[in-house]
Amino acid sequence: MLSAMRVRFSEQGMPVRKESKQTATPPVPFNVLIVAQQGRLEYEAVVFAASFRHFNPGFPGRLIIAEPRPGPRWSRDPRIANSAVRDLLAGDFGAEVLSFDSLQFGESYPYGNKIEALAALPPDEPFVFFDTDTLITGDLTEVPFDFDRPSASRRVEGTWPTIELYGPGYAAIWTSLYDKFGLDFESSLDPAWPDEYWRRYLYFNAGFFYYRDPAGFGRRFADYATAIRDDPPAELVCQSLDPWLDQVALPLVIHSLGGGRDALPEGWLDGTHSCHYRVLPLAYAREDQRAIDVLEEVTAPNRIKRVLKAYEPMKRMIYQGKGRKARALFDRTSLPRKEQAIRNTLKREKLWLR
Repeated sequence: MLSAMRVRFSEQGMPVRKESKQTATPPVPFNVLIVAQQGRLEYEAVVFAASFRHFNPGFPGRLIIAEPRPGPRWSRDPRIANSAVRDLLAGDFGAEVLSFDSLQFGESYPYGNKIEALAALPPDEPFVFFDTDTLITGDLTEVPFDFDRPSASRRVEGTWPTIELYGPGYAAIWTSLYDKFGLDFESSLDPAWPDEYWRRYLYFNAGFFYYRDPAGFGRRFADYATAIRDDPPAELVCQSLDPWLDQVALPLVIHSLGGGRDALPEGWLDGTHSCHYRVLPLAYAREDQRAIDVLEEVTAPNRIKRVLKAYEPMKRMIYQGKGRKARALFDRTSLPRKEQAIRNTLKREKLWLR
């Protein structure tokens, strides 16, 4: 049986973080949130919940799965459709399935679900949001969250902005956004990186984020995202906001609430205690063996297998060996620098299943 491991090694063989230390005070209770709806996300929610309960059987907070309600921003009912999925989530894994209204985003921008779902959480109770395509690989109460200082995933590539030859650079684009919301731009910079290199500027993957109050975080996230969408600064004229809008607004929200890139020590989330695999072919191609072992063990019980095999990509990747075939294509000590190269290889071998 798998158990939580206190040291995880990178693909280069280096430890991601040191042995965890005992703390004098107990951790602050918090709730865990993911978003699910009809289709791929409902099956990913099963994998998330199975891995979560495997490593957190006595978790003191609530596991909340938020689903969007039908409404004018959806052309069809977006709620979890498979009753067997719902039974597993609520019955076997003790999750609470709560609904929220899509007031600003919905079908036109489904990434906005993670913004509007925060309204479903109890206010003034600390929360951690995870993208549904995440494996939990450790006891989350061990993670040293400071819920007064929000942060988010730093497992990110420089996907936004895209710098045009004669257009504004990183500094001008990000400055225009900080100015729009009355925020101090200079204090957000990482001086370890040079001007006009993307890592100098505060940027996160929205695969996880946390704070002490979901209501306050959600309101600000929605306000910033809709203001950028509806009235972007002139410096964004050449920039696409789909699908990047949530990741453009997120660092501004975090900075405005007193958080930042170093609020959570590295190596815990996107490390020893969670793995944001994104899609199964990428998981098999690039994640370490620990993550694959977790994935295959938590999805092995028959009651889970019967449900997940209804989703063709999981049936083929996990249960019919296509994932192992994808894994054999790559050397995880020398992966391509760009994710697109991995995707292209998988597509060429007809293993890009999602």
